[in-house]
Amino acid sequence: MNDLSLHIIDIIQNSISAGATLITLMVDENIPADTLTIVIEDNGKGMSRETVERLEDPFYTTRTTRRVGMGIPLYKQSALQSGGGLSISSEPGKGSVVKAWFRHSNIDRPPLGNVANSFVLMVSANPDIHFVFRYIFNDNDYVFDSVEVAEVLGEIPLSDVRVIKMLEEMIMENIAELKS
Repeated sequence: MNDLSLHIIDIIQNSISAGATLITLMVDENIPADTLTIVIEDNGKGMSRETVERLEDPFYTTRTTRRVGMGIPLYKQSALQSGGGLSISSEPGKGSVVKAWFRHSNIDRPPLGNVANSFVLMVSANPDIHFVFRYIFNDNDYVFDSVEVAEVLGEIPLSDVRVIKMLEEMIMENIAELKS
């Protein structure tokens, strides 16, 4: 995968497949500490310890449509090659947390990519799921909550093309403001 936002889509899609009704994405860029941390947490069906241990095996997948599961192994490799790591915690019936961290300045760190676009894509395609996005830049943060936005929009669905464009622009502008 060319950038980290594609990994984010992959992990969120796994959360959706696990029946999550609440998915939280946190991106924390801390330039003084030279870290980039991405945490995706859900309240899906969770996994056993044995399943979590097998996730790093590219030939293990719970999907029946193919025999390989490259998402987690590739994500972990991206983190490791840039001086970071990846951890997964999960408990059956309680959900999962996938945390990846990277040395921000490492030349081998893939670019973050368009995380706003990736997140809005997931929100608009899954309007019945409660999504929360928290972006932190050097201790300043921005929080997007899909339930709050849906309440403001009223009858206009999150999947409306005009809403999708507006949400992406809003998130991108807020991230840019944090960085200025």
